[in-house]
Amino acid sequence: MAGKPAPKRRAAWRFGLFAEHLAAALLRLKGYRILATRFKTTVGEIDIVARRADLIAFVEVKARADLAAAADALGPRQRQRIERAALAFMARHPHMAGQFMRFDVILVTAWKLPRHIIDAWRPD
Repeated sequence: MAGKPAPKRRAAWRFGLFAEHLAAALLRLKGYRILATRFKTTVGEIDIVARRADLIAFVEVKARADLAAAADALGPRQRQRIERAALAFMARHPHMAGQFMRFDVILVTAWKLPRHIIDAWRPD
């Protein structure tokens, strides 16, 4: 029988959810329109899909105790999953085929402004 998650795990989940809301608010302030949050497919998940003009940004949000830990939390395997999920998103929205695609990361730590890393990586 599965019990409740440990308090530490619940707190981490809540902080991650808060970080995603904060990241979406930051993007809106920068002029992006949020197209999707927590977009899930069988090949991967994207935290935020945002659009500004002819650009679609696929944004991964990392919330950790410090910026270095947040930056280190995104490995090559996770980037590949996000890239595959981005292709799935574009396949479901063929009217956006002419848009430029970009992969961003927003790093969130407690008591500091989020850090938006634009064009954080490019697919191989």
